[in-house]
Amino acid sequence: MSDRRGYYTVDEVRAAEAELFTRVPAGMPMRRAAFGLTGVVVDELRSRTGGVAGRAVGLLVGSGDNGGDALWAGAFLRRRGVRVSAVLLNPERAHGEGLAALRAAGGRVVDRLDAVDLVIDGIVGISGRGPLRPEAAEIVAALNVPIIAADLPSGVDPDTGAVDGPAVTADVTVAFGAFKPVHALAVPHCGRIVLVPIGLELAEAGLVQLDPGAVGAGWPVPGPADDKYSQGVTGVCAGSSKYPGAGVLCTGAAVVATSGLVRYVGTDTEVLEKFPEVVASTSISEAGRVQAWVFGPGGGTDPGARDRLAEVLATDLPVLVDADGLTILSTEPGLVRGRSAPTVLTPHAGEFARLTGAVVGADRVGAVRQLAEEWGVTVLLKGRATVVASPGEAAFVNDAGGDWAATAGSGDVLSGVIGALLAAGREPGWAAAAGARVHALAANLAAYEGWDAGAPISATPLLGHVRGAVRVLREVGGGSEAW
Repeated sequence: MSDRRGYYTVDEVRAAEAELFTRVPAGMPMRRAAFGLTGVVVDELRSRTGGVAGRAVGLLVGSGDNGGDALWAGAFLRRRGVRVSAVLLNPERAHGEGLAALRAAGGRVVDRLDAVDLVIDGIVGISGRGPLRPEAAEIVAALNVPIIAADLPSGVDPDTGAVDGPAVTADVTVAFGAFKPVHALAVPHCGRIVLVPIGLELAEAGLVQLDPGAVGAGWPVPGPADDKYSQGVTGVCAGSSKYPGAGVLCTGAAVVATSGLVRYVGTDTEVLEKFPEVVASTSISEAGRVQAWVFGPGGGTDPGARDRLAEVLATDLPVLVDADGLTILSTEPGLVRGRSAPTVLTPHAGEFARLTGAVVGADRVGAVRQLAEEWGVTVLLKGRATVVASPGEAAFVNDAGGDWAATAGSGDVLSGVIGALLAAGREPGWAAAAGARVHALAANLAAYEGWDAGAPISATPLLGHVRGAVRVLREVGGGSEAW
């Protein structure tokens, strides 16, 4: 079983569909998709209304194949006793066979939807771009029932997840044949995502998400021959008298993420007060042996900070640079460009703009890949959907499952977690993606903490749930015993 889920661009899906059409009768892929869509709608009707027969479903039908999928699903639903009505947004270009099947099954074509239990969004397919047109936008805005999107929520870009105007926010999205980037980059618009196989043969994807069990199975834990040094020694140069909390959060995250040793470089006595297991020194040269460095959170941008960053980057060790360290690199990129040892940069959108001189833009994956290739580093772009790219490798994406980590100091925790994984010998792309997964889960655990409703958190409780997040993922990955 693969340790990752692949997301395929429109061009990749179209190529796979073209190959499929040479193997199966015409119309079969659409009917497979529609049959799977019907099953999801039936399940939703049962869970939301307690039954299927006699319920009412509305179809919003555009001119593309997704409109055909919706029409065929409407025909299948009619056979289950569901009342089906369809609004054709472009009647002259509605899918002919699908429309005939709906009418033959007793479905109605209407100018506007009456009261329905849910709606199928078949407005725009994966070839569509841009926001909803005014008529469709007005209909969608007036809905107050659940929406099931056929393949993707209309108005959301399938390859970038970008939204630049009116768009559907679905409760469930039924992906046909393959997951597309939109299903990872715009989860708030997609809702719950269900994959319906239709027989596509797909190559390795260029955008992937680590399976939660794979993160847990690959997380470093001590074995019978391990000691504090063999598990990885993380060096942390973070925090200052102005921002002491950054040093505490970053160092603390490295402490709780793995079972090795953490060395702290700085003058912040609060770090040792909070984490007495840390070994502290006042300079990088005095720190002793480490396997990876974390530099930047709250460390300042003065000449002394610049020299310390240059010192750690001059080593042959993995280095993660965040926060103030990124600000230094934005004015002196030569410190890191062309570096042979693994280097991870973890910017948010503003820091990314400072590094590149341009805003991220709609294509976040493309922008991150470009920076990674040009600088020869691994780049993690923070956000609800975190994107990680390394030169010549598939990019990683991780939807956080919530927005609870959008709080001051959250990035300091993430840096410490990833730094500990680098010190434990994990590859930089995997370390960044796995660290982001644990970080997001820790934020969700902190926000809910046994309750049905979440509450805002700060970085301190997020840090306190990192171990719990690792534990959850290790249980999913079957890692109940060390080794």
